[in-house]
Amino acid sequence: MNTSLSWIKAYVPDLNVTAQEYTDAMTLSGTKVEGYEVLDADLEKIVIGQIDKIERHPDADKLIICQVNVGTESVQIVTGANNVHEGDKVPVVLDGGRVAGGHDGSKTPGGIKIKKGKLRGVESFGMMCSIEELGSTKEMYPESPDEGIYIFPEDAQIGASAVEVLGLNDVVFEYEVTSNRVDCCSVIGIAREAAATFRKEFIPPAVTETGNEEDVNDYVKVSVENTDLCPRFCARVVKNIKIGPSPKWMQRRLASVGIRPINNVVDITNYVMEEYGQPMHAYDLDMIAGRQIIVRTAQDGEKFTTLDGQERMIDKEVLMICDGEKAIGLAGIMGGENSMITDDVKTMLFEAACFDGVNVRKSSKRVGLRTDASGKFEKGLDPNNAKAAIDRACQLIEEMGAGEVIGGTVDVYGKVKEPVRVPFDATKINEMLGTNISEEEMLGYFEKIGLEYDPQTKEVIAPTFRHDLFRLADLAEEVARFYGYDNIPTTLPRGEATTGKISFKLRIEKTAEDIAEFCGFSQSMNYSFESPKVFEKLLIPSDSPLRNAVEIINPLGEDYSIMRTTSLNGMLTSLATNYNRRNKDVRLYELGNIYLPKAIPLTELPEERMQFTLGMYGNGDFFSMKGVVEEFFEKIGMKDKESYSPDAGIPYLHPGRQANIMYKGKNVGYLGEVHPEVADNYGIGERAYIAVIDMPDILEYATFDRKYMGIAKYPAVHRDISMVVPKNILAGQIEEVIEKKGGSYLESYVLFDLYEGAQIKEGYKSIAYSIVFRAKDKTLEEADITSAMKKILKALEEMGIELRQ
Repeated sequence: MNTSLSWIKAYVPDLNVTAQEYTDAMTLSGTKVEGYEVLDADLEKIVIGQIDKIERHPDADKLIICQVNVGTESVQIVTGANNVHEGDKVPVVLDGGRVAGGHDGSKTPGGIKIKKGKLRGVESFGMMCSIEELGSTKEMYPESPDEGIYIFPEDAQIGASAVEVLGLNDVVFEYEVTSNRVDCCSVIGIAREAAATFRKEFIPPAVTETGNEEDVNDYVKVSVENTDLCPRFCARVVKNIKIGPSPKWMQRRLASVGIRPINNVVDITNYVMEEYGQPMHAYDLDMIAGRQIIVRTAQDGEKFTTLDGQERMIDKEVLMICDGEKAIGLAGIMGGENSMITDDVKTMLFEAACFDGVNVRKSSKRVGLRTDASGKFEKGLDPNNAKAAIDRACQLIEEMGAGEVIGGTVDVYGKVKEPVRVPFDATKINEMLGTNISEEEMLGYFEKIGLEYDPQTKEVIAPTFRHDLFRLADLAEEVARFYGYDNIPTTLPRGEATTGKISFKLRIEKTAEDIAEFCGFSQSMNYSFESPKVFEKLLIPSDSPLRNAVEIINPLGEDYSIMRTTSLNGMLTSLATNYNRRNKDVRLYELGNIYLPKAIPLTELPEERMQFTLGMYGNGDFFSMKGVVEEFFEKIGMKDKESYSPDAGIPYLHPGRQANIMYKGKNVGYLGEVHPEVADNYGIGERAYIAVIDMPDILEYATFDRKYMGIAKYPAVHRDISMVVPKNILAGQIEEVIEKKGGSYLESYVLFDLYEGAQIKEGYKSIAYSIVFRAKDKTLEEADITSAMKKILKALEEMGIELRQ
């Protein structure tokens, strides 16, 4: 939403602030100003001059010498413009002044300084300007010539500021309007907020219902078939239309907010839309069949050509404005080409309606068309604003002599929207805010923004244009923003202390973050939207369930057109980015959802599963990654030993360096080295390792219950065993034997050596473990240890493992 300061001052006449003061105060009072543009920031010493005399340049065929009266003196200016004549009044930049840019419309930061000089030997003491050199365009000043100097009307005052006369001595503010403050999508709404913020009087335009003695019902009939989607429809008729330019003041206000002036009728609809925040539309009544309006939903497969000349396919969910034979407008979006206003129009129908915001938003997406009008309707307009807006438009029609307004209004209004009454309690508001504001002061704030007070019921009556006021907390917010957030003292919270803690699921996720960061991993965040090309990069088979992804209806592009079913693409993309930027030893982790549909096409929302994904390259290997997983499991209380199944069959991992992570017989994740072809697809030039843990699967096994043991009183006994092991036997199988046969005295075991090479016979590998025994109630004897070790060695021999001597 944009407004110009001059337009705001039309309704808050005593407002006298700088652009920065306005920005700061409005933002603090809740109407956030995103930024502003001072239109005359690069314009200096520009006045209206009259050309008294023109002579040919003695040495240049395309140059002329002008004697220009600027009020205080006559200056000589040499120009190449061919559209000026003696007696013309033009904008003149005096010596030392500045213009915004060049004649081609380009702007120069800081402007261009104009100095006296010579053109082909003849002195020139300034410059006459085109509208582009003043920082605007012909679109916004349609009376300006296609090329050449801007010419003022004959009644322009010589010596006056050209910037002021052109309306360029203004500031345009851009606001961020939240969806619950649709009233601020209008100049009147912003002006009301400005008046309350600066404690000034707010004077809205005085609207009177105009019209002759005729009855509008003799000209047009209106019926609304779907009152849920169109709660109100107002129509008025204007005859004897005289199409022409709108007055300069209206053109300047429209141009200041970026709307191109066209003609009086179009300009009035745009003007009222900006002023009241109520979109309007005008139809040629003679082109409306049967002179009747029917508001109905469309038929499936129906085609409609909008004002922009585009044929659009519509369906039964789209609300249409129709006449007795055909559709003539997309409700709340755009009118039809078949009823557009032309220069030949004689009788015009004005429409100001209120349409369901959700339906307008969905319809605009369906037909692929979003307009200023639909943008306002989407937020949910106040139906009580429609009548005032259409009366304002008809008032402007008569004031500008653009036509004769027919008496009366066709007003189809079903269930009338009533103001909301909110119980008011100044004491409770002060308790909420920690302030000591009097009731009278609070009611003064409410009065400034159009809220009424009923002293009998002690209720504040919120007008229907305020969709956001329903409860006492809403009133407290209004008090806070106008009292000044910076004026509210700092206070300690009051009330009884309560025990608070994060959920078990979040504690598990926080532990995952802590373990990852402790092990040197940095957090990565990736999009949930991906491209279908991901499946090819990851070598995922065509029949894999991972390819059953949720497609996005309105994607940003093909690269963001599906919801991810695996977290690998985001992690590998992040690793590749770091590798290509020559970062060494990169370790990243992510906690993010994947989205698994239960059926395609969707019949219900997909299952969202949190994945703990680890990725690294550089310093580290498969066993480093495995150690991080085991550290995490231990930290969250998964006391039983996890195992690893090497026959995972995961296509994007190295076939000989991958494993499923098993816990109590359940697959809870996987880890391994990235397949060389996949790494090459992502541009990772060295070995990369990943691990993915499915967080919902481990929640049932995790616990933060801990039982602490005292320091051991008795000494430990250590035994080392070195074995020659067939390559097909995994370290996990050996550890399982040690756990089962080690007996009650077994305390721990550690793999400390793994070797494959020439000194070991083919098909075998050397593995060595350090085993620790300890008793809680005595010092162990040799017989206790020997018995346990014999059981371990015997079980290992039965597996085909040889003990190295």
